[in-house]
Amino acid sequence: MRRISVLSAALALVAAGAAACSSSAGHSSSGAAGSAAFDPKTCQGGTLEVLNQGSISKLDPARIYTSGGGNIPSLLFRTLTTRNREPGQDGAKAAPDLATDLGTPSDGAQTWTYHLKDNIFFEDGTPITSADIKYGIERSFAPELPGGAPYLRDWLVNAANYQGPYKDPDGIAAIQTPDAKTIIFKLRKPEGDFPLLATATQFAPVPKAKDTGVDYEKHPISSGPYMVASYDKGKSLDLVRNPHWSSASDTLRYACPDKIDITSGLNPAVINQRIATGTGQDANAVTTDTTIGPDQLAQLNSNPALAKRVAHGEFPATYYIAFNPKVKPFDDIRVREAISYAVNRTTAVNSAGGTAVAGASTTFLPPQKALGYQPYDYFPAGATGDPAKAKQLLAQAGYPNGLTVTLFHQADDANNFGPKLAASIQDALKAAGITVNLNPVDDNSYSDVTNKPSTEPGMSLQYWGADWPSGAPFLIPIFDGRQIVTSGGNFNLAQLNDPSVNAEIDAINAITDPQQAQARWGALDAKLGQQALTVPLMYEKDVALFGKNVKNAVPDGWRGQYDLARVSVK
Repeated sequence: MRRISVLSAALALVAAGAAACSSSAGHSSSGAAGSAAFDPKTCQGGTLEVLNQGSISKLDPARIYTSGGGNIPSLLFRTLTTRNREPGQDGAKAAPDLATDLGTPSDGAQTWTYHLKDNIFFEDGTPITSADIKYGIERSFAPELPGGAPYLRDWLVNAANYQGPYKDPDGIAAIQTPDAKTIIFKLRKPEGDFPLLATATQFAPVPKAKDTGVDYEKHPISSGPYMVASYDKGKSLDLVRNPHWSSASDTLRYACPDKIDITSGLNPAVINQRIATGTGQDANAVTTDTTIGPDQLAQLNSNPALAKRVAHGEFPATYYIAFNPKVKPFDDIRVREAISYAVNRTTAVNSAGGTAVAGASTTFLPPQKALGYQPYDYFPAGATGDPAKAKQLLAQAGYPNGLTVTLFHQADDANNFGPKLAASIQDALKAAGITVNLNPVDDNSYSDVTNKPSTEPGMSLQYWGADWPSGAPFLIPIFDGRQIVTSGGNFNLAQLNDPSVNAEIDAINAITDPQQAQARWGALDAKLGQQALTVPLMYEKDVALFGKNVKNAVPDGWRGQYDLARVSVK
């Protein structure tokens, strides 16, 4: 999934809840020095303030693109499974939510069966049934409710052309509910990652009797620990406790604050300054879409109190150069290898803000175990590039005097693949005799140009983040030949359609053991890396502040952010 970078850009609610995982435990806080250790059994009370840049533009579970339960969405919506909400590697695993377990696969992982827990209710006290989950999923297919994750349309048997329950009330036959506690999914191909997909917000139950179509987002019916008290679209969202939620059936969400008030549309510098200063109610403040700013980064070494209120996480994402081998001179692997040797990853990282917010990458998969990361570096350029090796390869390719190429990039630096990163690439390649002409494209048009095969340039800056912590959503959209979309919205920019790669993807998808799948995804990444179809530059790190009174601000292992369902202000 393409996620707007939280390093400096404004995020919508959907992006704030985008899936992620962390390769290291975040910084944890138990509050002021000398205070008692955090106890989820006694953490209840107070009002948590959430200060965000991105507007709260979507509040319908069918329209929210997030997995793992998201952050703000997870306060309202429970799903069949969810992330297990632990720091570090453990947090990259799925856990049962409304379901009793992670599902039972059969028929070679083409059938998945789930049973619901007892005593699970909507905010009005109505019991949640399997029919509510089926209906919630079917709503996400309705063209009136666009924006949700698209996987089920591809995965479910005969669901590709389904138009939602408003046009086809008979529903999707591949989703079966033999009784109120059982739901069965029939897939058209093996999918070992189904328990991870079942964390997506589309799996949240929706009571058919309360569905108001496009107006449902004005007051969605809660299945989580909080419900909507007021919602001013694009501006604010106030949440209060759901009286029919019980921790007995939901041990993963601590639901500490009595109220959660979310304000959006704020300037990132203002957010960081308010949280850092911590005056009044800002002492109870956090943010889900703003990382620490340069002013606060500069203070960390000289301000120990502020340094204790910083959480470190990693969203599994890669910034990279994408090649289109159908465009000369990038059809020659030696040219692609030369550029791989010539890049200066130190200046690339510095363009994003330095090592606190980004790390150098030589692999396409970011360094998270859950994705299957295996270290490799086929074109060792060191920290600052190897222009001599690049020149040697260019001479072999017939360019002894160098060559001129064009690099497409976004017109501003909001997403961190704009002019700053482009200039660092331009400077590095110049030392290898490669003249780089920069072609900035407006952010709103960038994907229209670079993600359509007929207009795709030979070289462009790109970003990719995982929809859930697995190699599948990272490698499949980028390298599976069957994912090429000629009309636009194509992410396989190399336009690679290798039968052996496609077959290996199918084989890994059939594996239901995450550890076995991880090893295979890592090996596939290493195999693909030899073709120099991309130049990995850096992976994302997230560094966020939290207020003076906030406790248990530990980034989860899925998205690299601290979990609102577990923080406390008491």
